[in-house]
Amino acid sequence: MHTGNNQAEWLAFAIQLATESGAILRDAASVRPDVEVKPDKSFVTALDARIERRMREMLADRFPGHGIIGEEEAPSDGDGDADLVWVLDPIDGTAAFIAGLPVYGSLIALMQEGEPILGIIDHPITGDRWIGVKGSPTTHNGRPCRTRTCGALSEAILSASNPDFFDAEEAPALDAMRAATAWRIWGGACMSFGLLASGRTDAAFDTRLKLWDFAPFRPIIEGAGGVVTDWEGRPVDHKTGKRIMAAGDPTRHREMLRLVEKTMTR
Repeated sequence: MHTGNNQAEWLAFAIQLATESGAILRDAASVRPDVEVKPDKSFVTALDARIERRMREMLADRFPGHGIIGEEEAPSDGDGDADLVWVLDPIDGTAAFIAGLPVYGSLIALMQEGEPILGIIDHPITGDRWIGVKGSPTTHNGRPCRTRTCGALSEAILSASNPDFFDAEEAPALDAMRAATAWRIWGGACMSFGLLASGRTDAAFDTRLKLWDFAPFRPIIEGAGGVVTDWEGRPVDHKTGKRIMAAGDPTRHREMLRLVEKTMTR
């Protein structure tokens, strides 16, 4: 296992990656991008590939023995099997970026033996950066942040990336979450999870995600006092599937799990 000294080095470099990707994103923010549609009907721009390529170059130069899993390029042989693997999403919320809505950002995570131990949510347009490191308090713009206590699920603000992402099997679970909570926020992409860590929202419920869409959330949300798992309650790691949920209050998370179990097993 690697030591804390390594952890400080990895964190410093992750911040460099976020700063580099943020500079590129800010420069491109005012220009309408050229857009392609992937086979899964999601959007991609040339900027996604450009940012990921730059981050990969920086990683190959600094940590040539580390693996890399990114949204835009297929992993090289052995990348996913390395002890230390960086997970990159150059633009999380690409649809929002295309539309000019400033909730998009870059996601950077480092996994050790399959567990995310370091995560960054970086939103250069709004100037928000959340950093989580296993065993340390989460920070928002350099200051410690905490999730908030929520007295009841009926008082909770719930976020979801897009209700259209939920298929016919999953829709009843989303409907149950809608009915159980006080208010819903749609379309916040990764910013929703940062806001949850800062105590601005109470719960998050999502599906149709990939590893790069959520890998940073575990160290960020856990370091702020919250819980993030898949829909079965398993902690987020390299084997997590497309469905994740989070809550700032562990008691509310347990209630969410019971609600999902009830609706998904009918």
